[in-house]
Amino acid sequence: MEKMSGHPRLYRRGAVYYHRAAVPIDIKDTYPKAEETFSLATKDHTEALRLVRIAAVEVDRRFDQHRRKLQQQATAPVLDELTEFQIKQLGRLYFAHLLEEDEDVRLDGFDDIPEETVMVTPEMSSERLDQLVTERLERKKTFEERGFDSSWLEEETRKDYARGKVSDFFIDEAGDLLGWEGVELKLAPQSPSLRKLARELQAASIKAYEAKSQRNQGQVVETPDMGPASSPKSTAPLLSNALEEWVAEKSRTSWVDKTVREHRVWTGHFLTMSGDKPLDQYGKADARAFKAMLLKLPANWNKFDGLKTLGIAKAAERAYELGMKPMSDRNVNKLLQFVGSFWRWAAEHYDDCPANPFTGMSIKIKRQAREERDPFTVAELRTIFDAPLYTGCQSLHYWSEPGELVPRDAGIYWVPLISLFSGARAGEIIQLYVHDVKEEEGIWYFDINAVEADKHVKNASSWRKIPIHPTLMEIGLLEHAEDRRAQGEQRLFPDLKLGEDGYYSSPFSKHFGRFLKSVVVKTHKNTFHSFRHSFEDACRNSSIPWDVMNAFQGHGQPGQSGRYGHGFDLDVLAEEMKKLQYKGLDLSHLFQTRQVLA
Repeated sequence: MEKMSGHPRLYRRGAVYYHRAAVPIDIKDTYPKAEETFSLATKDHTEALRLVRIAAVEVDRRFDQHRRKLQQQATAPVLDELTEFQIKQLGRLYFAHLLEEDEDVRLDGFDDIPEETVMVTPEMSSERLDQLVTERLERKKTFEERGFDSSWLEEETRKDYARGKVSDFFIDEAGDLLGWEGVELKLAPQSPSLRKLARELQAASIKAYEAKSQRNQGQVVETPDMGPASSPKSTAPLLSNALEEWVAEKSRTSWVDKTVREHRVWTGHFLTMSGDKPLDQYGKADARAFKAMLLKLPANWNKFDGLKTLGIAKAAERAYELGMKPMSDRNVNKLLQFVGSFWRWAAEHYDDCPANPFTGMSIKIKRQAREERDPFTVAELRTIFDAPLYTGCQSLHYWSEPGELVPRDAGIYWVPLISLFSGARAGEIIQLYVHDVKEEEGIWYFDINAVEADKHVKNASSWRKIPIHPTLMEIGLLEHAEDRRAQGEQRLFPDLKLGEDGYYSSPFSKHFGRFLKSVVVKTHKNTFHSFRHSFEDACRNSSIPWDVMNAFQGHGQPGQSGRYGHGFDLDVLAEEMKKLQYKGLDLSHLFQTRQVLA
């Protein structure tokens, strides 16, 4: 190819002029070609100069576009996997792209004369070879020739698809598609989604072959409009990208693995149902549709053989047709809150994000929260604290059998007592560190917080100080804390271990359920949480003000009273805590000193 004068990118092969430009060094390793070389389809030098200037501008635009794509990919969150919806949507986009290419070829027209076969001989000059190559590159194929090429490719693609074989061509196509303008998704290396996407592109290609075959027979097959041209391009991020940013941020703060899984799963179901769109293209209709689906979906739907292989929307419809019992309203509200929490975060982080579409979607449950769990009666509390665990058991392993051991330095001994006299949640108590038992101006208190990485609190109002009730001191709580400190322990109850889900309360709750059964107190409406309800009743019966009771339990104050100030002073809380009593409950037997666990 000969370099010509007039423009640095103007070349000639034979009599035909070309545009030729090397790919810039900064994008050379990622650009799909080594150079941008193509025919200007003219033999006239003056016309070639005009065309090469136009071509150079277009090629430079491609280079700049590639740079922008690299920059976006560098800053975009890395996805471990694509959702089922994303893969299907990308397949539809690829299908539309193939039909658009086919349409362009037909608009350009076909040659009426078949290509003449020319024998290449050793005696043929290089100029003649260049001329033959140029003519072949520039020549349009006949309608029949293009059909032959297409049928061969279709046959190979169908063979691979039938055998589950994914060729390198479609793997490369999948990688390129993820970088298209308007797609711009970044997959983690070795992600299983790349192969799934490549197979989806195989399927799209087969469908495109069928559509092109119909066009070859004179049938009208429209090219789907998948591009952004039909509507203004949104500046808001795609839901899939925003979800990953949200999960990444929350995982750095208070979320444990279980919380991450729950929120990722249900926001992922919302994405699958509603489609992956810029955030500003979602509204109440999407939230209503998701809620309507949940109202038909059974609890643990993915454990039913007839449902688990279906997508969640189809599973909900199928369950409804079969008359299966849907999940409870309480669970529906819980899942709506999972997805709604993302939208609250998004509204705070993006300019082009709508107000939370899930606001007001919760189901109003008629029964009061108090009716969900019973408090323990005084008789049940007597039974609990007269059990062998508190009066003498054989060992920690045989805690339900009478014996001589009172395990005062074990967590299972203290956690129920602390909840009874503080209203704190099981997890808040079990996660206490030794230094969370504090003294200020002569007042001992529990410092409920989430400072350490293994701690969790329900919300901002859960950070609080709870004065230690005199009964707990008489039983020996301060001595227990001092013993743990002297032994170099960090946690107040080191024998109670963290659950697999990242919460201390999970394994303890199961143990406490067995304990209630062993003392024949267990009902379907009582759990460890019943201590909090018992505490509320005791506060009311002890004339402790409602807002002080809420402060003890970590409940936020409604209205403006919860918006201003820092709550009650510690001395005020301590005076109210001294008033707390359980009429008819005598725990003086716990004050006695007996054998302790070594």
